[in-house]
Amino acid sequence: TATEEIAARTGPQIGGLLNATLGNAAELIITIFALREGLLELVRASIIGSILGNLLLVMGLALLLGGLKNGIQSFDRRGAIMNATLLILAFMALAIPSLFDVTFVELRAFESELLLSEGIALILIVLYAASIVYSLVTKNGLSAAVIHHEPEWSMPVALGVLAAATLGIVFMSEFLVGTVEPVVEELGWSELFVGVIIVPIIGNVAEHLVAVQQAIKNRMELAMTIALGSSLQIALFVAPVLVFISLLFEDKLILAFTMPEVIALAAASYVGALVAEDGETNWFEGLMLLGVYLIVALAFFLLPEAA
Repeated sequence: TATEEIAARTGPQIGGLLNATLGNAAELIITIFALREGLLELVRASIIGSILGNLLLVMGLALLLGGLKNGIQSFDRRGAIMNATLLILAFMALAIPSLFDVTFVELRAFESELLLSEGIALILIVLYAASIVYSLVTKNGLSAAVIHHEPEWSMPVALGVLAAATLGIVFMSEFLVGTVEPVVEELGWSELFVGVIIVPIIGNVAEHLVAVQQAIKNRMELAMTIALGSSLQIALFVAPVLVFISLLFEDKLILAFTMPEVIALAAASYVGALVAEDGETNWFEGLMLLGVYLIVALAFFLLPEAA
């Protein structure tokens, strides 16, 4: 509600960016606690899982429910094409260190591999900052008329609610990370499945709900900004920041993902880019995205731990 109130005053771009940022704050805080505990596989899996969740689950639900209620929905095509291009770029940036990982391991060159991750992380942060500047300066053809909502809260109240919610997340994240290992042992799930599917759904549930609500209210511009913007923020900002934060702990994070994670990320990026580039959505596109997500979730659920 607080995000919607702010978006009504600032427009869908800043509102969507703020919602993605606050939604990903949960993901960032959870992964920082996981880094502290040395759960590097969980951290890497949750990075991929957050991108998959936003591109396939959130966007899929938004398109499906929004399309069933409102028919064909449209949004700014020029901004969507830029986001689609950034999605493919983000995939390439995260896949490259993964593909080189085997060579680095064989040569026992961990320091070089860490340096590669740090270099890529720095480049991604610069690109993300530039993309925000570009989108705000050009406005991507957006109009304030997209938001049909009269604000009922003052800006200080809305910002205060967001700040309080984020503070609450800090306390809850530590409890969540502490339950991962007992859940893995009790239910027999792999840490990879928990990281790719379970943690991102829990960590991003608020922004998931907001994006779907906006689509149902026929505010597809804001819904797409949240779904795509959150995916890009995870790939271009959260993941790189975690690389540098890990330097404070004993176990250092490198952006080397498993091959199943890379393949799933490739599929999600490609399908998400295809859906976003034409500027129109319908319920069947949403159903297709959900279908891909269920296939990916099933694959990770059945993947043996040793893999």
